[in-house]
Amino acid sequence: MEWRASHILVKDRAQAEDLLTKVKQGASFESLAREHSSCPSKSSGGDLGWFGPGKMVPAFESAVKRLSPGSVGDVVQTQFGYHLIKCTGRKE
Repeated sequence: MEWRASHILVKDRAQAEDLLTKVKQGASFESLAREHSSCPSKSSGGDLGWFGPGKMVPAFESAVKRLSPGSVGDVVQTQFGYHLIKCTGRKE
């Protein structure tokens, strides 16, 4: 199994929750990633490309596994900060 995902990484849970609300109201995930994410992937709208099991930290991978392509999950905390994760693909 492989997944493709985009994310927005911020240091503050309140900011992450605010961005999630904006996404749910129709804001562009990619535009918000470019504007707010602290990850270098922000230059590509948060796109992390394809990855398989064990390539991401466990909490991130677990969250992606629960998402269907095109959906955005709840805020996920890792040692890097708070993530908004959008699943953009899945391959068996």
